[in-house]
Amino acid sequence: MALLLKRLLWPVRPLAPLGRPVGRRAASVGADAGPAVRVRFAPSPTGIPPDESPRRGGPVGPYQQSQRLELYAQATKALLESGAAYPCFCSPQRLDLLKKEALRNRQTPRYDNRCRNLTQKQVAQKLAKDPKPAIRFRLEGEAPAFQDLVYGWNRHEVASVEGDPVILKSDGFPTYHLACVVDDHHMGISHVLRGSEWLVSTSKHLLLYQALGWQPPRFAHLPLLLNKDGSKLSKRQGDIFLEQFAAADFLPDALLDIITNCGSGFAENQMGRTLPELITQFDLTRITCHSALLDLDKLPEFNRLHLCRLVSNETQRRQLVGKLQALVEETFGSQLQDRDVLDPAYVERIILLRQGHICRLQDLVSPAHSYLWTRPAVGRVQLGTISEKVDAIAKRVLGILEAPSISLTQDMLNRELKKVSEGLEGTRHSTVMQFLRVALSGQLQGPPVAEMMVSLGVKEVRERIQKVLSS
Repeated sequence: MALLLKRLLWPVRPLAPLGRPVGRRAASVGADAGPAVRVRFAPSPTGIPPDESPRRGGPVGPYQQSQRLELYAQATKALLESGAAYPCFCSPQRLDLLKKEALRNRQTPRYDNRCRNLTQKQVAQKLAKDPKPAIRFRLEGEAPAFQDLVYGWNRHEVASVEGDPVILKSDGFPTYHLACVVDDHHMGISHVLRGSEWLVSTSKHLLLYQALGWQPPRFAHLPLLLNKDGSKLSKRQGDIFLEQFAAADFLPDALLDIITNCGSGFAENQMGRTLPELITQFDLTRITCHSALLDLDKLPEFNRLHLCRLVSNETQRRQLVGKLQALVEETFGSQLQDRDVLDPAYVERIILLRQGHICRLQDLVSPAHSYLWTRPAVGRVQLGTISEKVDAIAKRVLGILEAPSISLTQDMLNRELKKVSEGLEGTRHSTVMQFLRVALSGQLQGPPVAEMMVSLGVKEVRERIQKVLSS
């Protein structure tokens, strides 16, 4: 048997015993969390920084599976020696035929355990032809019951409905069943939070823990996240990948916020929560078994709230200024008649004035906001269709701007522009506003005129009005 094990596995060096590691992460797993725990969460695309990872390192590395092959080989060796695992020499073609036959008979595909009872002699003969077989775990005995922290007591008799699962592939890499058990044991994981699709497989994992003589962690299986119509999220939906959200200029905090908002685990759902707030408020005992419906149509509003939070922070606002400068360059490039629009002070003023009105930073380079970066092609004839008093309106508005040391504010402009319309007999205030809107932006709709004037500044407003008059 020792000779067979040598041929089945790469050389395995004995490893020093690993106790529970230091640097555990404190997490709230209920009303009375007790001592600090180490929690393994399923991978998240929402910007939650892990405490330990291949990039960040940690006390129980390495964290890349390819660098932990010796640990998996060591566990497999122990299972082979105890008879809890065995080599499988079935070809991919045979396994595919088994699957097709089961589907043809409308049965659930399962391995028929053909290699389970091979004698040592038969194994030795097959090893001569196939020195690197896959290793399967022997599903025998009654699966232990376990209390899931979300779904309550569970037991799944996997041996009666499934074939023996592969735990180590022929290339020496583990399947998830072996990897999660070995990694969680050696990393001192006390709680595993993962999707409810793994609830049934937990019985297999508990049998593996039992066969290896290890204490299993606590499990909490989380209900699935579904589309708003109740259908399952799928990788085939290209728009659910993180890269798509990033390309669409959505913030990781906003994505995290909407996901936690539509799920459970909190005393109340509210918009705009940050990661520190979510950590403080999260309570595992409040997670329900009901799947959550993700309505991505609401994501822009979540993003608006988190964008406002970034704007309110001076350091993060400076970063937004840099990003918007790059967006303006990328979007308008050679169309920029005046590169002063890239001045950090001007860009920051635009962000401050438009915060709360935009959902994404890239909204500021949309056609509706192009007037902020390029001068519109507006002629006197076009303004003449709005009012016959083009010169009179322009002269009075320019008069407001000629006051020495003038500092434009929206309140001041609203008062003065009201006086302009009142001083022109037969001219409505809405006409003056439309005149200015078209003269400054070339558009019939947009932000309030007073805000547009404050955004552009005295010099630019004056030049745009004078340009229209001289056209």
